[in-house]
Amino acid sequence: MAKEKTSLYFLKFSDDFRSFKSGETIFAEGAPGYTMYVVRSGKVDLHHDGAVLETVEPGSIFGEMALIDHTVRSATAVAQTDCEVVPVDGDKFQFLIQQTPYFAVDVMRIMSRRLRAANRERSKTGIMHP
Repeated sequence: MAKEKTSLYFLKFSDDFRSFKSGETIFAEGAPGYTMYVVRSGKVDLHHDGAVLETVEPGSIFGEMALIDHTVRSATAVAQTDCEVVPVDGDKFQFLIQQTPYFAVDVMRIMSRRLRAANRERSKTGIMHP
């Protein structure tokens, strides 16, 4: 898939970031989630049931589901390389939705792309859920 700049790309230039070493867990599946992250540098792997679901690269997001639906994390995020991530908490998320016209659309596009990829994987393995 071709890389595209979105309305969230600018967040990767934020001075408010956290650093993680390669192999370090950023958050674990089942943990409460109050923050999503934008990858500023490096790569982050999203794991579920021991398998890598996706590798997130600079300018993209992860952790948005728990922030949006106020439930626990559905995957574990692990730094594939040394990385820097920009945290976006609920207040900042609401601000961005209100002040940046396409921010919410870009988040929904990413979620839609991930859902479609999960559906393709399920259909390959023959595992279908009601």
